[in-house]
Amino acid sequence: MAVTPKSDLAARAAAVIPGGVNSGQRRVPGLEELVIAATSGSTFTDGDGNTYTDYHAAFGPPLLGHNDPDVDAAVAAAARTVGLMGVGVTEIEVELAERIVEHVPSVERVLLTETGSEATFHALRVARAATGRRHVLKFQGCYHGWHDSVAMNVISLAENVGKKDPLSQGVLPEVTDATIVCRFNDAAEVEQALVDHDVAAIILEPIPHNIGCVLPKPGFLEKLRELCDKHGTVLVFDEVITGWRHALGGYQSIAGVTPDLTTMGKAMGNGWPVSALGGKAELMDLFSTTPGRPAFFAGTFNGHPPTSAAALATIDKLQREPVHEHVFRLGERARQGLTELYARLGVPVVVAGFGSVFVTYFLEGPVESYDDLLANDVEMFTGYRRELMKHGIFELPLNLKRSHFSYAHTDEDVDRLLEGTEAAVTAVLATRS
Repeated sequence: MAVTPKSDLAARAAAVIPGGVNSGQRRVPGLEELVIAATSGSTFTDGDGNTYTDYHAAFGPPLLGHNDPDVDAAVAAAARTVGLMGVGVTEIEVELAERIVEHVPSVERVLLTETGSEATFHALRVARAATGRRHVLKFQGCYHGWHDSVAMNVISLAENVGKKDPLSQGVLPEVTDATIVCRFNDAAEVEQALVDHDVAAIILEPIPHNIGCVLPKPGFLEKLRELCDKHGTVLVFDEVITGWRHALGGYQSIAGVTPDLTTMGKAMGNGWPVSALGGKAELMDLFSTTPGRPAFFAGTFNGHPPTSAAALATIDKLQREPVHEHVFRLGERARQGLTELYARLGVPVVVAGFGSVFVTYFLEGPVESYDDLLANDVEMFTGYRRELMKHGIFELPLNLKRSHFSYAHTDEDVDRLLEGTEAAVTAVLATRS
């Protein structure tokens, strides 16, 4: 396979793209010249022809593996049949909406979008329209996209926890002031916030995967449902990551807690750009897709036929083949193996995860909220991951970022992961001693 040397392409990118990348999270310390030349199944190849087993997987979209042939064939077939019109509706959009309503417990109506950020933006907009209230509540460590109301308090420095911590300058202080930040798994703090403020919506990742994998404590999600019912607040589950990857019905179908609105994305189209917002009919019918309704909703690429076809093909494969059984088994095997590995090395860790997701925190548990993760040994976390690349294995070397199995990964990949991790960690420990 012919590839462009990474130094050449990285230099060309830097000349015309600010910082050389099209997303801030793509510029990773130590990997400034990383060029992706090809992806396939569980692997990617860089600009120098090196192939890696990929556990980063674009923050999780390719649940089936990169370039899944069934999904890509469906996209190609749709593109040959119907293109972008920007008016009316296509059969593919309708069928996808029907399938989402069928599978996701909270969804009575659904609107299609392109990105998870758009979905969460519209969820908060319609919650404010429905309630007439000003405030929204999010949790420290949860990420819900780039828009101003929620682009704050994700991976915060210790001195900024408990304060408003925007991800960007250029945000109006009035917007920041209207967002309340609480500690995940702290229902008492949430209850006090609902008493003290006019809260339109609570939005959360039911499992905060943007900081790895912090599981909700038993009863926490149920308590949020109870509090929202009591205070007339809209409960929004951001299942952009947990949806599809953990179950076709989302994590809500596993937890048995039904929110008012659900955002979906990432694994929906196995890497193709498609997302969705769905929920109660009484809320969804407030969007301007119904003439005269108050919450404006538009987007020329919403329901784009080829990307909708990708989502339909992904659903079909998840129903037809033992995808979740496979990735859950590999995830459990990896977590158990990593736990045993670190015990053997005498390194205190918490190996966390759910289903196909795994992450190792270098700290002593328990891990119940972002505050606990401030103790993570960042140098060790990122250092062993950079070392892993020497063994042909890629886990994103950024603090607290999770790793994923796809349907394309195998038991042999787990074996190599465990062997490579032991070698990488041992090497880092040797340099530190």
